[in-house]
Amino acid sequence: MPDRATILIIEDDDSLRRSLASTLKAAGYKPVEANGAKEGLRWFAHYQPDLILLDLGLPDGEGLDLIANLRATSAVPIIVLSARDAEKVKVAALDLGADDYVTKPCGVDELLARIRAGLRHGVQMRGAAPAIKAQDVEIDLAARVVRKAGAEIALSPKEYEVLAELALNAGKVVPHADLLKAVWGGGADVQYLRVYIGQLRAKLEAEPAAPRLIISDPGVGYRLNASE
Repeated sequence: MPDRATILIIEDDDSLRRSLASTLKAAGYKPVEANGAKEGLRWFAHYQPDLILLDLGLPDGEGLDLIANLRATSAVPIIVLSARDAEKVKVAALDLGADDYVTKPCGVDELLARIRAGLRHGVQMRGAAPAIKAQDVEIDLAARVVRKAGAEIALSPKEYEVLAELALNAGKVVPHADLLKAVWGGGADVQYLRVYIGQLRAKLEAEPAAPRLIISDPGVGYRLNASE
């Protein structure tokens, strides 16, 4: 049985929320139920959950706004569980900082597997060094802040997630597939990843066309060069 990780369920459908809570409890987790955005924020502050299951269609707020609100202060893993399956909604949720997106209805085994993956990533983030330095760039994993030569650099949520994943494996090549799975749950292709790497290089490299911080291993992946 897994450790009793606390999972906050923010879902306004009473029947579905209770069913999810029962499933999670049977799987060895500690579920906390919230029927809307306001209650979700209140229980988040009170329980400090290890992971959040979030429905986007809430009666007292937009789920996408709630993701942005949570990401302003926390790196808690967020799995969106929504009936909305439009690609633009999925992209918006992931770009705002959601870790995964599951379309309802979803099988119990698949959902539990995604929760396990989210919890592993959360534990990895919490267990990492508070700040990782690579050349003149500092990635503060606790505060989700990136500085270059002491000056804070504004990154989008997904730019930060890509950089943080590289920082957690500084000096090692992270395969394309591993980056895509860690940051997008596998829901994007390599070209999408290349776009974000290009954006990061433009913001962090002295010479983006001749990168020395984020190094490509052609056909394999990317490496954060912390040796210089």
